[in-house]
Amino acid sequence: MSDIKKVVVAYSGGLDTSIILSWIKEHYNAEVIACCVNVGQDKELAGLKEKAIRTGASKAYIIDAQKEFVTDYIFPAIKANALYENRYLLGTSLARPIIAKKIVEVAKKEKAGAICHGATGKGNDQVRFELAFKALMPEAKIIAPWREWGIKSRNDAIDYAKKRNIPVPVTKAKPYSSDANLWHISYEGGILENLENEYDDSMFQMTVSPKEAPNKPTYVKIDFVKGTPVAINGKSFKPVELIKKLNQVAGANAVGRIDIVENRLVGMKSRGVYEAPAATLLYFAHNELESLTVDRDTAHYKEILSHKYAELAYNGVWFAPIREALDAFINVTQKYVTGSVTVSLYKGNMKVVSRKAKHPLYWEELATFDKDAVYNQKDAEGFINLFGLPTKVQAILRKEYK
Repeated sequence: MSDIKKVVVAYSGGLDTSIILSWIKEHYNAEVIACCVNVGQDKELAGLKEKAIRTGASKAYIIDAQKEFVTDYIFPAIKANALYENRYLLGTSLARPIIAKKIVEVAKKEKAGAICHGATGKGNDQVRFELAFKALMPEAKIIAPWREWGIKSRNDAIDYAKKRNIPVPVTKAKPYSSDANLWHISYEGGILENLENEYDDSMFQMTVSPKEAPNKPTYVKIDFVKGTPVAINGKSFKPVELIKKLNQVAGANAVGRIDIVENRLVGMKSRGVYEAPAATLLYFAHNELESLTVDRDTAHYKEILSHKYAELAYNGVWFAPIREALDAFINVTQKYVTGSVTVSLYKGNMKVVSRKAKHPLYWEELATFDKDAVYNQKDAEGFINLFGLPTKVQAILRKEYK
């Protein structure tokens, strides 16, 4: 341990990372540098630099990475329609690689020999952080206190903080583990660990209860250019502002709450309650626009790769050739995904109102049930005969074996 002189800590100011600053100084006798990466948790940043210095850090970096988070992580996920297990919108998963990237940049700048994260030994984040660290700074030692120290629970961590007068935003009465960024807020632990317990509406920060949502629908028109959202109701927005605006609009209509039991990478099932209003709305609208603009075979194959993309992001395999290769494929599929989708939001529900694409594959003259001069219905007979030939041959030749 004595060869470690300087450690950069992925710092959030939460329970775990708050006590880690002190613990590293005690156990490694090393200089500690705190690094907090802003991916949208603005309210949590107030006084954070001062707190880090006060609780053991020699320096504290607050890095604004919101724009890069949106353009290089969120937008690619939207274009990929990446949903883990068809429900989880990857709010935490997408934030970890960019946080790790910025931590590594600070570690290289400070010539630190070690990098530390506060993820537990039970969760996914330890994998996400460490795979990113290994890809971007393989020579650095990785310190994971939850796999080293004697602290075994949230209550132990709270007791550790109290003994050292370290202020933490968690109490034994409400030990939620919460992660906030532009894309979502997650809630785990406490009463949520009992699957029979209903979540408490009071914990949500981005969404209102359906009971409190407006009694009439709110209509939102979203414009996309090559799969990337660029405007709301005809007004252009910069990437970060667009996400924030949709969080407000969708959240005010109770859109974006999810209560799921997911399969963690480490092998256990875990309950997570999430609120992701902008994410829920954008995935829905993007999927509707793709239905007009992506041909059948490409769309069906993309569905397979969407699951793979989500799995890679969830498992922390972001800085890898396979993810870059999938991005290349997905970007080709987005060539004609330009247009607008209008969605009705009402008390937690979404309904598509209209779809309009610049280069649609939907052809009204072909799809109509009225008389048309494009499609010859007699052609269907030959198509069905050939398409059904294997089925017919099997039925004839194996009839005696039934």
